[in-house]
Amino acid sequence: MTAQPPGDHPRRADIRNIAIIAHVDHGKTTLVDGLLKQGGAFHAKQHIVDCAMDSNDQERERGITILAKNCAVHYGDLRVNIVDTPGHADFGGEVERVMRMADAALILVDAFEGPLPQTRFVTRKAIQAGLKLILVVNKIDKPRCEPETVVDKIFDLCVELGAEDWQLDFPVLYGSGRLGFMHTDLDEARKLLDQPAGPGRDLQPLFEVIKNEVPGPVIDAGAPLQLQCGNIDHNDFVGRMAIGRITAGVIRAGQAVSVLKGPGAIPSRGRALQLHRFAGMGREEIKEAKAGDIVVVTGLEQIGISDTICDAENPIALPPIPIDEPTIKMTFGVTTSPLTGLEGKPLQSRDLKTRLNREAQKNVAMRFAETDAPDVFEVSGRGVLHLAVFIETMRRENSEFQVGPPRVIYKEDEHGKRLEPIELAVIDVPEVHSSKVMSLMLSRRAELVVMDVKGSMQHLEFTIPSRGLMGLRNLLLSSTQGEATLNTLFQGYGPYRGDIEKRINGAIISGNGGNVVAYGLFMLQDRGTFFCDVGEPLYEGQVVGENAKDTDMVVNLSKEKKLTNVRSSGADEAIRITPPRKFSLEEALEYIRPDELVEVTPKSIRLRKLYLNETDRKRLSRV
Repeated sequence: MTAQPPGDHPRRADIRNIAIIAHVDHGKTTLVDGLLKQGGAFHAKQHIVDCAMDSNDQERERGITILAKNCAVHYGDLRVNIVDTPGHADFGGEVERVMRMADAALILVDAFEGPLPQTRFVTRKAIQAGLKLILVVNKIDKPRCEPETVVDKIFDLCVELGAEDWQLDFPVLYGSGRLGFMHTDLDEARKLLDQPAGPGRDLQPLFEVIKNEVPGPVIDAGAPLQLQCGNIDHNDFVGRMAIGRITAGVIRAGQAVSVLKGPGAIPSRGRALQLHRFAGMGREEIKEAKAGDIVVVTGLEQIGISDTICDAENPIALPPIPIDEPTIKMTFGVTTSPLTGLEGKPLQSRDLKTRLNREAQKNVAMRFAETDAPDVFEVSGRGVLHLAVFIETMRRENSEFQVGPPRVIYKEDEHGKRLEPIELAVIDVPEVHSSKVMSLMLSRRAELVVMDVKGSMQHLEFTIPSRGLMGLRNLLLSSTQGEATLNTLFQGYGPYRGDIEKRINGAIISGNGGNVVAYGLFMLQDRGTFFCDVGEPLYEGQVVGENAKDTDMVVNLSKEKKLTNVRSSGADEAIRITPPRKFSLEEALEYIRPDELVEVTPKSIRLRKLYLNETDRKRLSRV
């Protein structure tokens, strides 16, 4: 096999830079755990948690990787820099910006599920970046898996995506990241499943493939310094920290440098105060680094994603990192709720703008813009989950604010016709529920493109507008008793497919303030489903439930029972309250209508009308 792409550039022999890419839940972070353990990143008595690279609170709670992260291990005299990337489509921006740090990509594929939509996305990005490909067929310990077919499917996928001949000549490994072993031969890998952990059942074959097949970084030490920032970190003591790979030249601690926003930009001067490189999951300070090293540079407060740190006297910028455009937008605004300030710190317009600007600098797939209202901003992202993670982060910073419903970003073609984002939705469902899935998808303007049978499961692929996916996952799970799996991938823009009815039922709205009283809630239970419980605070205009009919209804949940001396049979029966329906943040965002908002506080997620007063709502509805 070809050990590196064509070219006679001199390369470093002591370093390998790799990115691990895959569909969500195919085992990237678990494999990184194994590489860290067997690469000597932990000492013998150190307690090691699973998915150690998922250090963010939300990553642990959701069980997914959200942020791309760097680490490094040693294999003999070889230093292996590893970038762990997210597998969810909404965080594709994290994958795009770190591809330039690597020389090779480990494509991880589940031996049972095979390549899924996000596998296509990350593989396309790796091919476009000109990376050497290594296929790792993971989870061969799963029952009824077919690792033999995975290799053919990935080869066909790479051909379809336009891979070069040297990229198609990829090595293949089989094994289990959870059990901590890999092998280049499938039969040998299956034998290792029955052996106890020890010599021979390890990741050495993977390390050997990385050593022998991955090209070392190009050496161009005599050229002027070029270091492109692929990630940003922050520390209260040293401020902003740029993480990136040195493309050319040498950088030293204390060196005067220039920062360029792109080709033709005016350079800004600065000084690289400290240099660090990755060591295991931590960092170690160094005095000098050269072409091929992935380093952390402190002291440059003006640095941003895709900026180039250059030689002070000879600044030459690298091309900017290409990032796909956002497809979803929503409004972020200063909270106008009567309960403002009771559960957190309300953000003023300048605070909200500062926070959005700080996020946009490091979250390259997110954009924000001002609107006609001085206290409302329009924020764009890759999907509802992408923006929901940011909203949750702000919640945990003790902030109070309000957000509007997600809306897709439309475009126009050269003839002035409206185009909308179209996604590929892949659904696997038991055959008994397939008709329900078909009906649900067709009602959301989806078009069936593939229908196949996998054992007792029906494999369905649809093209569907992005707006049709909002709230779809919960409906899909409800109608299939939780047995359907849904995976999506953004395909591109296509002709507008017509209106989609998002929510049929109207809202139950509180007509006054106070607290929820058991009697008032009990007397209205048959009118619909409620979102609040006894004792919770209320305000006028708050959406407290879903009406059984298609119209909005104003109610008084703080109404108390009149106390009289009249008694009748059954009058004092125990009040039984149905448990309320509680939304997660993503469910709330997908549920609300255009005239509704989600009020976000550190302790609560409330739904409300845009205009709290009933008279204002009626007057504006006639305009």
